[in-house]
Amino acid sequence: MPTDAENAPRRVLVTGASGGIGQAIARALAADGFQVVVHYSSNEDGAREAADAIEAAGAARPALMQFDVTDRETCGRLLEEDVAANGPYWGVVSNAGTHSDAPFPKLSSHAWDSVLASNLDGFYNVVRPLVMPMVRARRGGRIVTISSIAGIAGNRGQANYAAAKAGLIAATKSIAQELAKRSITANSVAPGLIETGMVAGAPVERILEMIPMKRLGTADEVAATVSFLFSPGAAYMTGQVLSLNGGMF
Repeated sequence: MPTDAENAPRRVLVTGASGGIGQAIARALAADGFQVVVHYSSNEDGAREAADAIEAAGAARPALMQFDVTDRETCGRLLEEDVAANGPYWGVVSNAGTHSDAPFPKLSSHAWDSVLASNLDGFYNVVRPLVMPMVRARRGGRIVTISSIAGIAGNRGQANYAAAKAGLIAATKSIAQELAKRSITANSVAPGLIETGMVAGAPVERILEMIPMKRLGTADEVAATVSFLFSPGAAYMTGQVLSLNGGMF
């Protein structure tokens, strides 16, 4: 007979869920029946928009959680308080991050530090406090990090972003090995060019020449990949990188 713990809702935290890809991921996982917690840093309107969309689709309105993923002390405190009050998470999607592009000789120290802090340190600051409660719950779980094609192949003008996203892939592969025997999988999704606000001002026509499919990807396509990784069918997949790039390589 299933225990109360086994019957408890499967809570999932999606960081950076206030816009673009994060919103799409939150909607998809809520549609799959997970109890989603929508994280945001400063864009409260976007987080409420995600919550409204989830509720309008027939799921329970998700909780919102606000903090800066680069603030390690605050992350640890708020997440520990949340787990104590509501129980451990079954899954987490580390999606929050920023970019600040420039050719390497002109890349400022602030641009380097801030991009690594949000993308890579943010992963550590959020996921580390959640792992041991997941382990102790003995229910398995899912960890998905949102990397980038830049983390696989590099990209001109994005040395900081590529370094952070490559580090994210390596960290994901490492914790996958540590957590596999606990039935907690860890995988990374590495999107190519996705039609979000992040491509605003980019030379899209020139970029399309490099993409065999001749179009940008969509946030919903990224979300569908994350949804698969959270599904029972992906229970034996861990330490992998799934790249949605329209056939770029």
